[in-house]
Amino acid sequence: MTISELSLSVRDLACERGGRLVFEGLSFSLKTGEALVLTGPNGAGKSSLLRQLAGLLDVAQGEIAFTGGDPELSLGEQAHYVGHLDALKPSMTVMETVSFWRTYLGSIPEGADTALEALGLAHLADLPAAYLSAGQRRRLSLARLIAVPRPVWLLDEPTVALDAASVARLLALMTSHLGQGGMIVAATHLDLGLGETKQLRLGVEAMI
Repeated sequence: MTISELSLSVRDLACERGGRLVFEGLSFSLKTGEALVLTGPNGAGKSSLLRQLAGLLDVAQGEIAFTGGDPELSLGEQAHYVGHLDALKPSMTVMETVSFWRTYLGSIPEGADTALEALGLAHLADLPAAYLSAGQRRRLSLARLIAVPRPVWLLDEPTVALDAASVARLLALMTSHLGQGGMIVAATHLDLGLGETKQLRLGVEAMI
């Protein structure tokens, strides 16, 4: 996948949830091939920020500016958002799930095998999602990153329920995505091992 030059700029961003100010005055910038790791205590707004970037939450104040990729698509339309919930239909098999994503998100029904191989799920292709372990469900949820290429990955605690081997597999995929010019914003309580990344700790004033 070839990704054009990307630029993401966030200026003086504020977020309100249920009448409560979650954060304000948040600013950072990212460009092609860069990752931003969000840290901070529970309730600091990491998930809310990711949802704002994905276009799922209103921006109370400030600006999110994104350029690059397809000029006719918004940031949310060019991003994969993987939240806390795996959002899988229990009755659909692993293969059916990935094939659905490829058709619905990318209009490319063929080639789901590559995504399953990348996440170590090929041997479970015919198993309904209801029978997967927590770690397997998480890997299946992450498989959409490979099944339908998009330049921006917005990941909320992506390593939850993953064993050490699966974390290493995910790290390799993230490193490859950045190497191809992609962009990642990830919220985590753990060191993802991505090497040199930008860091933003919510709950304190910060600018990158």
